[in-house]
Amino acid sequence: MLSTDTWLKAICALQINAVAFGTFVVTILTIPALTVHAAILIPVAIAASIVISPIIAWWIAPRMRLRNWGKRRWNQGDIISG
Repeated sequence: MLSTDTWLKAICALQINAVAFGTFVVTILTIPALTVHAAILIPVAIAASIVISPIIAWWIAPRMRLRNWGKRRWNQGDIISG
């Protein structure tokens, strides 16, 4: 059985992958200079979103657990939660 942290990282990575891919593709398709090379850049965007999503999820997922925050830190927040 996988640990809770692993599940959180996997679910978080899926969401990050979707947002990153969408951002990359919208950027590629809205900039005319990049649209010319879309046949090459869209597969690159797919690969890039797959590569960066677990890295970002590894950073975000621990912050989703209440036990990793003390009462003071919970009230204070951080870069992600504000």
